[in-house]
Formats: sequence, structure tokens, C-alpha cells
Amino acid sequence: MKFLFVAVAAALLITGCSEASQEQSTNTQARVYFVEPNDGANVKKSVKVVFGVEGMEIVPAGTDKPNSGHHHLLIDSSLEDYSSPIPSDENHIHFGKGQTETVVELSPGKHTLQLILGDMNHVPHKPAVESDVITITVEE
Repeated sequence: MKFLFVAVAAALLITGCSEASQEQSTNTQARVYFVEPNDGANVKKSVKVVFGVEGMEIVPAGTDKPNSGHHHLLIDSSLEDYSSPIPSDENHIHFGKGQTETVVELSPGKHTLQLILGDMNHVPHKPAVESDVITITVEE
């Protein structure tokens, strides 16, 4: 019984430390932004998107390193839960290999884009490192 208590206490301690280290491992001055396209841009359906970052290192998913993460591009979407892994679908695109640019195909009309940096497990940092939401118009 004493062993079980010690094991549970150790697990709680490790969990608490891991959450604290995630919060401490994020540079509070960090930011992500769009190098291109610019907010309000008129673009063709094949849109080149270039990601910018300051104060954090871009690394592949699964890399446990302070002040680092990888990009996630949100298209016509927002993130509801900042404490869980970012979904992976057509509106939440993961760049887990450490990519810093992409080309996306979008239908004609207005679209919103946002970047969010995820940790080694695709969870947004605390505090979140996210860009402003930009709006682009895809021409026909």
C-alpha cells in the first residue's frame, strides 16, 4: 500500500512538472506571422503561404526542446480548445516536419488564415503563440 501511495505521488509530481515546464519553455515574447500572403491580399487559387517566427525555434513534431515547436495553419477555422492537440483536417493543417511554407489550393472567395505554434504533441503553447487572423480573397 505504501508503494502504491509513493508511485501515485511520484506520477502526480512528474505530471505537474511536465505542465510547468511546458509553460516555462515558451518565450513570452515569441510570435508567429505571415510573411506572405499579406492581410487583404487578392491571390490565385494556388496560394503560397510563408510562415514567419520570432523568439522560438521551429523543430519537427515530437522534439522536446524548450522554446520550440512547429506550425499549424488554420484555414476558415478557429481553435476552440487550447489545452488539447490541434485537430488535423482540411481546416487545421499540421507541419510536423518543421516546414515553414506551403502551397494550398483554395476555392474562389474570401478565406481566413491563422498560424498557431504547437509543442511536441501538437498542443498550443502556454501562452499561445499565434498569429493574427488574416483575410485573403481568391480570385476566379
